[in-house]
Amino acid sequence: MTHSPDQPLDDTHQGLPWRVKLAVGLLILLAVGVVLTTNRWLSDRFTDTTRNRAEVRLALYTGNLVSELQRTSVVPLLLARDPDLLSALKDGQYSRTSAKLIALQSEIAVASIQLLDGDGRVVGATNRNLLGTSHRNDAAFVDAQRAKDTIFTASRREAGGYDFSYSRALRADGKVLGVIVVSVDLMKYERAWAGLQDAVLVTDSEGTVILATEPVWRGQPMAQALEARDPPSAIQRALSATTDWAQSPPDAYVHGEAVMRTEARVPFRGWRIFTFTAYDSVREKVNGILALEIMGFAILMAITFYVLSRRAWSRSVGFQRESAELRMLNARLQREIAEREKVQKDLEVAEQTLAQSSKLAALGEMSAAVSHELNQPLAAMKTYLAGARLLLQRRRPEEALSSFQRIDDLIERMGAITRQLKSYARKGGEAFEPVDLRACISSALAMMEPQLKARVVKISRALPRQPVMVMADRIRLEQVIINLLRNALDATKDTPSPQIDLLLAAGETATLSVRDNGHGINDLGNIFEPFYTTKKPGEGVGLGLAISSGIVADLGGRLTARNVEEGGAVFEMQLPILGREQEAAE
Repeated sequence: MTHSPDQPLDDTHQGLPWRVKLAVGLLILLAVGVVLTTNRWLSDRFTDTTRNRAEVRLALYTGNLVSELQRTSVVPLLLARDPDLLSALKDGQYSRTSAKLIALQSEIAVASIQLLDGDGRVVGATNRNLLGTSHRNDAAFVDAQRAKDTIFTASRREAGGYDFSYSRALRADGKVLGVIVVSVDLMKYERAWAGLQDAVLVTDSEGTVILATEPVWRGQPMAQALEARDPPSAIQRALSATTDWAQSPPDAYVHGEAVMRTEARVPFRGWRIFTFTAYDSVREKVNGILALEIMGFAILMAITFYVLSRRAWSRSVGFQRESAELRMLNARLQREIAEREKVQKDLEVAEQTLAQSSKLAALGEMSAAVSHELNQPLAAMKTYLAGARLLLQRRRPEEALSSFQRIDDLIERMGAITRQLKSYARKGGEAFEPVDLRACISSALAMMEPQLKARVVKISRALPRQPVMVMADRIRLEQVIINLLRNALDATKDTPSPQIDLLLAAGETATLSVRDNGHGINDLGNIFEPFYTTKKPGEGVGLGLAISSGIVADLGGRLTARNVEEGGAVFEMQLPILGREQEAAE
């Protein structure tokens, strides 16, 4: 519709401009209100998500620290009973001591090992450059001589940082011959944390920083350490937080930057661990969604102009220009969305890396369980040595030789158990072979013979006459059966007439049931969780059933537990049975 310049506008044309202005004004107010509300809601939501992920990472860091400390704490106890080290200290012959310690270091993966004589002089070490140095006044040497147990020491270095070690005195006939010192490498976690986005620090029971991603923090109280400035620093790289008007109130300020603080208790000597996370990832996610909202309101505004303004047809060129700008904005937003998707993929890769770190943490837990698994062979060796000594005294060397042969077999078994740690880092299955479950049960009972003789326990077995073949690693399968037998023995410790029943059935699957008449299981939901145990401190670390469940899962089966109404508990291990065709193919 057109009119001449001299033609007056009607009421509709006169009212059109203020209507358009009113509609645009209302639309702008609506857009501002929606953006503000969305920004606040998404900021709170993504902040909670970021905090939850920070807590998950904090739990992982804590598990790694505790696992490393527990794994290393058992090493001095084992070395303090080593006959070669005791003999070297008695005779003063240390020519082979360092080589033995170096070999042990490679097997148990500790930072370093030192053997000190009674005067505090290093007579054996994994670092031969330390031989001959004196540690007479070191706290690790002095405290170990005064105590009968393993001593943990955290000593500050002159160049900064801390050295963490476990030490224990080597005694013979009530006399201290020397001290074994095993260092704990906690600095590797500092190096790992420094490569992450979070800033991390660990304090002792007095609040002093002993581990931190920022070197200048070590040795200071946490409040004082956070005030220290040393640019460019890790905290400045990790805590470049936004301070714009839309940010939620922060938990803390570090170097003047707003951060999200997460803390947790480390179950070791009153330690605590803290992480400080920046708000950058929250703002990136919120801004991406707000950009989409703004784009939507921009399109809605364009549609409003098109519907309300009949003059838009005469200004099509202007709208084409605006449409081109909108296309450019859309392309820019698409680039931002593509970048956000890339960030999301990077986050998925980081989560996969976190899963691998959890697996490696489980490997550390299994390393700590080596001493737990070696108790049975050590007890059996002690029994066979006593029997051999008695046979030699009675001039029966032929029978004594059989005892020595059994000891040699047990040593081979101990070596095989330690070598199994290498298989925990992979999915497994490379060393599987056809195994008869009946032979594994007999071998496990032979391993448990010293414990079974020490108590009056009725053992009943119901095994098929035909072989029950499964595809498995024999050593790990025997380890599972030994763990189940040991748990049954522990459960019947206070039972007047203890009894353990072993039932092996071969159907669609091979099922081994181990039943006891003990007190039963109070918490079936957590029975297979690592470090869950109902035993008193010092009697177990709660790794046996967790390791057994993982082994059975690797073999393609499952391990379950339940209580029985008559009293006691039943553990059932189900494994895929090896058919004749599969056995022939193997």
